[in-house]
Amino acid sequence: MNRFLVVIEKAENNYSAYSPDLPECIATGATRGEVEKNMHEAIEMHVAGLKEDHQSVPTSRSFAEYVAV
Repeated sequence: MNRFLVVIEKAENNYSAYSPDLPECIATGATRGEVEKNMHEAIEMHVAGLKEDHQSVPTSRSFAEYVAV
C-alpha cells in the first residue's frame, strides 16, 4: 500500500488538490469533500496507469507540518 501527501487549496470558487510525489496528478471540486474524493480517484488512476505502463510507482517523500508564529 502506498500513501501520498495531498495538498488541498481553497480557490475563489472551488478547491484544488495535488500530490507533490505524483507530478501532473491533480483534481478539483466544488467542495473540500468533493476534491478529496476526486483526488483519491485521480491517484488510483494515476498509479494504475504507471503500473500498466510498467513504470515504478514513486515512493512518497513529502510531509507536511504546520508552524505556529
